[in-house]
Amino acid sequence: MAKTNFQSIDQYIAACPVESQKYLREIHKLIHALVPDANEKISYQIACFELNDMNLIHFAGWKKHVSLYPVPTGSEVFERQIAKYVDGKGTLKFLLDEPLPIKLIERVVKLHLEANKKKAKGD
Repeated sequence: MAKTNFQSIDQYIAACPVESQKYLREIHKLIHALVPDANEKISYQIACFELNDMNLIHFAGWKKHVSLYPVPTGSEVFERQIAKYVDGKGTLKFLLDEPLPIKLIERVVKLHLEANKKKAKGD
């Protein structure tokens, strides 16, 4: 992916490897549905949703996987649920040859949303 001055998430997805575009569109649609008042932008040259002037969640497409950043903190049960997807510090990696774990991604977005609202209130 050579281009680095994307103007929209759709433009970013179109420039990603074809293999990852379907999952990226699903993630984009899911986050938009869960947080319709969030702003879409490009941050760190990848897709990002922003809420309350803070980055909420980033996602990116690669040839063999898609990633979500950062990994939110959650309960011990949540930590076990995401364990197989954690890759490095702050990254969740979903392989393209496995079904996209929609419910888990939904939980990730909701945890980020809770943290964002607390920060916005100054908690």
